[in-house]
Amino acid sequence: MRVYIGFDDTDTIDADRGTGKLVRWFEQELPEGCTLWGVVRQQLLVDPAIPYTSHNSSACAVIDAPDASLVSKLVSRAVQHIEKHSIPGSDPGLCLSSESNSDLSQLIAFGRLCTARVVTQKDAIHAAASAHLSGHGGTNDGIIGAAAAVGLTASGWSGRFIEFQNLRGFPQKISVAALEQSDIMVVSIDRHAPVPAPEDIVDTKGWLRPRLWGSQPVLPVVSAGQNLWDAVATQKRNGNNKQEG
Repeated sequence: MRVYIGFDDTDTIDADRGTGKLVRWFEQELPEGCTLWGVVRQQLLVDPAIPYTSHNSSACAVIDAPDASLVSKLVSRAVQHIEKHSIPGSDPGLCLSSESNSDLSQLIAFGRLCTARVVTQKDAIHAAASAHLSGHGGTNDGIIGAAAAVGLTASGWSGRFIEFQNLRGFPQKISVAALEQSDIMVVSIDRHAPVPAPEDIVDTKGWLRPRLWGSQPVLPVVSAGQNLWDAVATQKRNGNNKQEG
């Protein structure tokens, strides 16, 4: 059973870590039998009317659990994790829903809305319905981003992975075959969209962040020469990137 756990607003502008790092750390707190499939960062609307730390992003941990009996334990451990690692002065929020939740479609619609216009805590509470939604300090505005993170990730067509298998352990230049063996699909977005061959080499620029497309990790690439590809929208590694850790 797949479970989506959204976190948001766990940091402040001068914090040494962001929500992305907090969510990645949650893998160490999973109950026995549960595994982390991935962590997906979601970009929400940037608007002067919305208070946010730096980018107005939230993140969702996607967990594979053996059955529904572990949902309550995942909630309690996520709450403890926020209380332990969130920064004083922040406005943390938590949302959890399983793929079998009949109200998940409402969260998906809410997540998409959060990328287009300003919403309220009341909107988030209504969208969450039977899903778990809770605030853990400050204004509790984090429930908005947490709910949006679950909805957008569950949609299967939004966000980028900040954790997936050995994401940070791959070399800068890697073959298409090696990426696809790690369940990362490589897709050309050139005009003519040729298919990258297994032996072709992808330059990740040291920042491998697949997109969540079709409910799977997909790395968009453009041609950089014969049998060579560049990953799209990369940036150099930055040890001070608190948003993703």
